[in-house]
Amino acid sequence: MPRELDACQMAERSINKKYRKELWKPFVYGVKRYELIQPGDRIAVCISGGKDSMLMAKLLQELHRHSDVPFALEFLVMDPGYHPANRQKIVDNARLLRVPIRIFESDIFAVANAAGQSPCYLCARMRRGHLYSKAQELGCNKIALGHHFNDVIETTVMGMFYGSQLQAMPPKLHSTNFPGMELIRPLYCVHEEHIIAWARYNHLEFIQCACRFTEQSHLSGDGIGRSKRQEMKQLIRTLTAENPIVEKSIFNSIHAVCLDTLVGFKTRGEEHSFLELYDNPRPMWPEE
Repeated sequence: MPRELDACQMAERSINKKYRKELWKPFVYGVKRYELIQPGDRIAVCISGGKDSMLMAKLLQELHRHSDVPFALEFLVMDPGYHPANRQKIVDNARLLRVPIRIFESDIFAVANAAGQSPCYLCARMRRGHLYSKAQELGCNKIALGHHFNDVIETTVMGMFYGSQLQAMPPKLHSTNFPGMELIRPLYCVHEEHIIAWARYNHLEFIQCACRFTEQSHLSGDGIGRSKRQEMKQLIRTLTAENPIVEKSIFNSIHAVCLDTLVGFKTRGEEHSFLELYDNPRPMWPEE
């Protein structure tokens, strides 16, 4: 008689079996393509309590079990001011999925919500600083965040529409304020729809952002409210209905930027103009 699996074993098995093509393979592909994990790394897996970060934790656990590359994991949960019910939900899910979390406190929600405009930007920056600091304290050299494929393309489009810049979300980057620390995004090639499917298949319920600003978006009636990211989600969804390869095209475009055709660009904090090389004997720009 086959042994009955518990909820954690079912979730792990679904990663390796039912959703192997949709989750495990793009996860491993991203880790290898962008060289996210090196021998000897100690990675702080940053868990917000949402579906993305919890799946990331499980994927990294699986990779740790089976990889030939030696690395260590710490599972960090920063409580930025969650409602007690949300915090308990995180604890319960971590116990259910056997993720050994370490919780520490902050007052980020209170500060960000009192800041007026751009609370999400401020919240994200403050969260990252607190996570870097705690990870460094624990001897980690990297933090892992749960940004996925859809976050990447939405950020790219949002930067064009509202930031007046062509700017993507890189799969990894060096910290400017915490020397020796890096940020990695292991879900870079994983689509959000497959994360949602995995959670539903395993009857898992995770918290949302849980801040007052996100609640305003949900209560707005149109699902957008003041959130530009939600607006980008809806726009890309509409475009994809007409052209199924829109998402793939946006993603591929940030891997194939043609600097020779850009009027201006910025690198390492310095701005440059096409005029700098326009009269060069070997110009960057192709002739018409």
